Amino acid sequence: MTSNRTSRRDLPKQILAALAGGFILFLAIILTWTLSYQLMYAGRIFPGISVAGVDLSGLSRNEAVLKLSQTLSYPNTGKILFRAADKNWVASPSDLGMVFDPSASASAAYEVGRSGGPFTALAGQVSARGFGYDVAPVIIFDQRVAYNYLQNIAAQVDQPVIEASLHLEGTTVSALPGQIGRLINLDATLIYLAAQLQSFRDGEVPLVIQEAAPKLLDVSSQAEIARQILSQPLTITIPNHREGDPGPWTYDVPVLANMIGVNVADVNGKAEMQVGLNPSMLRNTLTELKTFVDRLPANARFIFNDGTGQIESISASSVGRSMDVEASIKAINDALLRGEHTVTLSVVEQQPAVADTATGAELGVVQLIQQQTTYFYGSSDARIQNIVAASERYHGLLVAPGETFSMGSVLGDVSLENGFAEALIIYGGRTIKGVGGGVCQVSTTLFRTVFFAGFPVVERYSHAYRVSYYEMDASGSVDTTFAGMDATVYFPLVDFKFLNDSSSWLLMETYVDVGARTLTWKLYSTSDGRSVTWETSGPSNTVPPPEPVFEENADLKKNQIKEVDHAAEGADVNITRTVWRNGQIYFSDPFQTHYQPWQAVCQYGPETENPEKKAKNQGLCLSPNT
Repeated sequence: MTSNRTSRRDLPKQILAALAGGFILFLAIILTWTLSYQLMYAGRIFPGISVAGVDLSGLSRNEAVLKLSQTLSYPNTGKILFRAADKNWVASPSDLGMVFDPSASASAAYEVGRSGGPFTALAGQVSARGFGYDVAPVIIFDQRVAYNYLQNIAAQVDQPVIEASLHLEGTTVSALPGQIGRLINLDATLIYLAAQLQSFRDGEVPLVIQEAAPKLLDVSSQAEIARQILSQPLTITIPNHREGDPGPWTYDVPVLANMIGVNVADVNGKAEMQVGLNPSMLRNTLTELKTFVDRLPANARFIFNDGTGQIESISASSVGRSMDVEASIKAINDALLRGEHTVTLSVVEQQPAVADTATGAELGVVQLIQQQTTYFYGSSDARIQNIVAASERYHGLLVAPGETFSMGSVLGDVSLENGFAEALIIYGGRTIKGVGGGVCQVSTTLFRTVFFAGFPVVERYSHAYRVSYYEMDASGSVDTTFAGMDATVYFPLVDFKFLNDSSSWLLMETYVDVGARTLTWKLYSTSDGRSVTWETSGPSNTVPPPEPVFEENADLKKNQIKEVDHAAEGADVNITRTVWRNGQIYFSDPFQTHYQPWQAVCQYGPETENPEKKAKNQGLCLSPNT
C-alpha cells in the first residue's frame, strides 16, 4: 500500500520531465535545422527571393548579378507611353534616364533574411520560403534626362490662353475665337514616371495637363452687334426739334467704325464683352455738340406803353436746354444695341423766369424811374453802326430783383459776323481801327442811367484818356461836368456790372436817333423812393499831352498828312454819389477816375518833306506849347 501511494505522487513529476525532455529535443531539432539551413545557403540567396519577378533562390551574388543582367533588359526594351489628345509618344526607360543596377539589386536580394536581429532574420527567411519575397530592383533615375524629354512633348502640347477678340478692317468686322490654355505640369508628371519605371513594366504614364480657360471664348454675337451698328449712318437730334434749332447731325459708317469701342466688364462674376461706340470718343463728340445744343432760358422782352401804363411783349420767351452728355452716351449706345440709328439726345429743359403772358403788375414794372441821353456828334458811319448794333441787344431786356447785371455777357461776341463794323478803339496805348469802336457809347449811357437811378455799381472802368463824345452836351459842346462819367466794356476782360437791389424787376429800353446823334436809355420799374445827389471835382491835376508823334505810312501819298490819334489832356476826376431813400441816406459811393495824357499821332506819305510843318499848317498834331 505504501509503494503504490508513492508512485502516484511521483507521476506528475514524470510527466513534466517527459515534456521537458521533448521540448529540449524539439529545440535541438530546430537549432540543428537552422544551423544546417544557414550552412546550406551560406553565401547564397535564400529560397523564395526574386528581383522584379526573376527568381534568384540559391544563387550567389555574382550568379544573381549575371542572371539579372541577362534577364532584365527592361531599361532598353521596355516601353513607356505618353498620350495627349490624338498624339502619342513612346520611349524606352533608358531614353527617359533610367539605368538598372544588377549588382545593387543582387545585394539587396542577398540581404533579405540576413538583416536585423536573429529572430528578424529568421522570420524573413521563413516568410520568403513560404510566401516568396520580390525585391524592388535598384535603378538610377536621372530626372534631368526625363525632364528634357518631357519638355519636348510640352513644346507640342502646351498652348497659351488666347482671349476671343474683335477686329475691324475699315468697316468689316471679324471675330477671332478664344483658345483654352494648356500646360504640362512637368514635376507632377515626373512623379508618375518614376513610379512606372520602378515597376519594371511597360505602361502608360499620364501627362499631368493643367488647363486655363480664357475670360472670353466666343464673341461671335458681339461681332454681330458691331455689324449692326455699322449697318447704316447714325443720326443724332435734339428732342422736339423745331425750325431754327441746331442739328440733326449725321455720322457716316466709316466715322462710326473709327468710334467703335470694345470693353470687357465683369457681369455677375462673369467676363462679358460689351460693344458700342467708345464712350471717350463719343464724349468728345457730344461735348462739341453741346455748345450748339445748350442755351440759357430767355425771358420774354417787353416795352412799356406810356399811354396805357402796361408792358407789351416784343419778343417771345424761350425754354433753355442743357445736354446731359453722360445720359446721351448711354441713350446712343442703348439705341444702337436695339438696332436704332436715329437717336434723340438727353436734354434737360429749363423754363424761363418770365413768360410772354407776364404783366407789369406781376413784375413790378409800372413806371419810368430813370432815363439818360448821350450824344455822338461827329461819329463816323461805322461808329454809328456799332452803337445801333450794341444798343439793340438791351432793348426790352429784364433784370431780376437781386440780380447783378453784366453788360458784357449780354453784348456777346463783337464781330463783323454779328453786325459790328471796324471803327476807332483804344488798344495797347493807341487809338487804332478795330471791330466795335463806339460800343462804349452804349456802356457809358447805361452807366449814367444806373448812376442816376441810384443802383449800386459793382464793376466800372473808365477810358484811358478823355474822349470828347462822353463829355458832349445837347449842343455838341464839351461840358466838363460829364468828365469821369464814362464806362468802357471790352468783354470778357473789362465789364460793366450793376446790382438791382430793389424788390421789383427792371425793364430796359434803348433808343438810337441817328439823325439827332442821340442814344437814350430808359429804366422802368417801381419807384422805392430813391433819389440821387452828386458832387464832382471836375478835371483836376491836369497834365498837358506829350509832344505829337509823326510816322510814315506807305499807304498815304506824298505830302498827305493824317491825324490818326488826337491829343488829350491828362486829369483826375473825383465824383461822390449819395443815394437817398425816403429822405434818408441809403448809401454813398465814390467814383475816382484817372485819365492819362494822350499824345497826338500824325502819319504822312513817303517822300514827304518837313511833315511837322505841313501838319501845323493844316492845324493837325499841334504841339501843346503851340
